[in-house]
Amino acid sequence: MAKVEWADAIKTVSGALVKINKKSPHAADQKMVLGTHRVAPTTSTACSRIYLRGLSAITRSTPVSSDETLARNRFGAIGAAVALRKKNLSTIAADTAAFNAQKETGYKTFRQYLWHVCADEYDQSNG
Repeated sequence: MAKVEWADAIKTVSGALVKINKKSPHAADQKMVLGTHRVAPTTSTACSRIYLRGLSAITRSTPVSSDETLARNRFGAIGAAVALRKKNLSTIAADTAAFNAQKETGYKTFRQYLWHVCADEYDQSNG
């Protein structure tokens, strides 16, 4: 069995180290290399893993459902609304004051707060 040795400065690794180029004519011959590593007080020191996956492991086997399409559209619309609202000079002062008023009991970051506000607006308009 192979062993993965990470440099001492690396605390966590999670995700693809090498990806498959799906546009390549040789995509079926390529392998994705996934690595995981974490240091936590409750885990052993051998908590590193490397996985090799082929193209068939990363291609979707089921079609996109209508609920998933709606969720993707909602996420994209809310993300765009948050980006616009962060740049809107006419509402930034009121948003900042409202965020600071609720910061101790509610959302910890301004972006998180705006995401909540824009999500509520989206849900009311598309309810």
